[in-house]
Amino acid sequence: MAKKIQAIRGMNDTLPEQTPVWQKLESLIRQTVSSYGYSEIRMPIVESTHLFKRSIGEVTDIVEKEMYTFEDRNGDSLTLRPEGTASCVRAGNEHGLLYNQERRMWYIGPMFRHERPQKGRYRQFHQVGIETFGIASADIDAEVILLSARLWKALGIEQHVELQLNSLGSNEERNVYKAKLVEFLQLHEDKLDDDSKRRMLTNPLRVLDSKNEAVQAILEDAPKLSDYFGDETAAHFAKVQAYLDAAGVKYVINERIVRGLDYYNRTVFEWVTTSLGSQGTICAGGRYDGLVEQLGGKATPAVGFAMGLERIILMLETLELNDDIKGDVDIYSILVGEGTDIAGFKVAEIVRDQLPQLKMMHHCGAGNFKKQMKRADKSGAKIALIIGESELESGCVTIKDLQGNSEQQTVAIDSLVKVLPTYFA
Repeated sequence: MAKKIQAIRGMNDTLPEQTPVWQKLESLIRQTVSSYGYSEIRMPIVESTHLFKRSIGEVTDIVEKEMYTFEDRNGDSLTLRPEGTASCVRAGNEHGLLYNQERRMWYIGPMFRHERPQKGRYRQFHQVGIETFGIASADIDAEVILLSARLWKALGIEQHVELQLNSLGSNEERNVYKAKLVEFLQLHEDKLDDDSKRRMLTNPLRVLDSKNEAVQAILEDAPKLSDYFGDETAAHFAKVQAYLDAAGVKYVINERIVRGLDYYNRTVFEWVTTSLGSQGTICAGGRYDGLVEQLGGKATPAVGFAMGLERIILMLETLELNDDIKGDVDIYSILVGEGTDIAGFKVAEIVRDQLPQLKMMHHCGAGNFKKQMKRADKSGAKIALIIGESELESGCVTIKDLQGNSEQQTVAIDSLVKVLPTYFA
C-alpha cells in the first residue's frame, strides 16, 4: 500500500463541517467593508522577494526567519507573501491607482510565514486587510478603527476585545528617540536577553515589544517616545482620540505597541483579547505614510490594518458563538418507485429556479425509503420532498417536516414554489 500523503505542517485543510463559519465571517466582512465604500483588490500570492525586504525591513523576524523564499527556474528570488500591505502598494504603484488620488481598498486571502505552528497561528493563514491612500488627516485613522469595531459588533464579540492605541511619531522624531532608547538600554545591557541585545543594535523599538518579563521590568524606566513628539504629531494623535471618543469607541494608550514591521509611523493600534491566551492580538494596523514612496511611487499618506481570520474563528469557538452557524441544506428530495427519478430531477430544478435562496439537495444513487430518510436527516434538512408512485401519478409532491413542527401535506407540483417558503418564514 502506498504511503499516505499528508498536509504540510502548519498548512491546514478547512473541512466541510468548518466552512459555514468561514463563509459567515467572510460574508459579514464583505458587508461591513462595503458599507464604508471600500473596493476589493486581489493580488498574487507570489511576489518578488525584494518587495518584502524593502517594505517590511531586512532586520525583522518576518524577513530574517519566517518568509517562504525560493528561486524560480529563471533564477529570480520569489516569496510567498507574508503579509498584504506591501503587495497592495506594489499593485497600486504599478497600475497608477495611488498618485494624487484617494483610495479605499480591501483584500482577503492566504499569507505564509514559517513560524512554529500553534493554536490560532499557522504557516498558511488567512488575513483580511484594509488599506487607504491619499488622506493625511486623522479622520481616516479613526475610520479604519471604527470599521473594525463595527465588525466586532456584528460578530457579537465587542465585549471581549480591547483597543490599544499608540503613536510612533514621524521618522525624524523616532530617530531621535531611538538614540535615547539605545543609550538607556546600554546602561542595562547586562540584564537584557540575547534577543533584546541583538535588537538594540538593529531595531531598538522592537525591544519595547519584548515578551521577556525581566526586560519589560527594565523598560518601566525607559524614555517614552511621546516625549519627543512635535506639535504636529501630538495634534494628529489627539485628533484620532477625539474622533474615537465622539464615536464612543473605548481604548487604552499602550506606548509599548511598536508593530513588527518597519514601515509604520504615527498612529498604530491593536485589538487584543484575553480569550485566546498568549495569542491575544486579532487585528492590528496603523499609518505608513512613507511606504508608497519607498516602493517607487510618489509620496502618499496611507493607513490600514490586517486581521487574522483563524484567530477570529478560534475566538468565536472559544466563546461558543458559532454553534448556530451550520451549512445544512434546507430541502432533501426522496424518490420511491419506478419513474420517480426523472420526475424528481425536474422538481428539484423547478425549486432551484424559482427559490434560489433555498438549499436543495436531490437524492442520487437510488436506495429504499428508509435509507433515503436517514440521509435526509443526516443532511440537516428542515423538510423532505417525497415523490412516490402515487405522487407521480397525481402530479403532486408530499412535504414532510423533518423537525416535526407541522403536519405532512401533499401539494400539486404547480403550487410547490408557493407553499415551500412558508416553512422558512
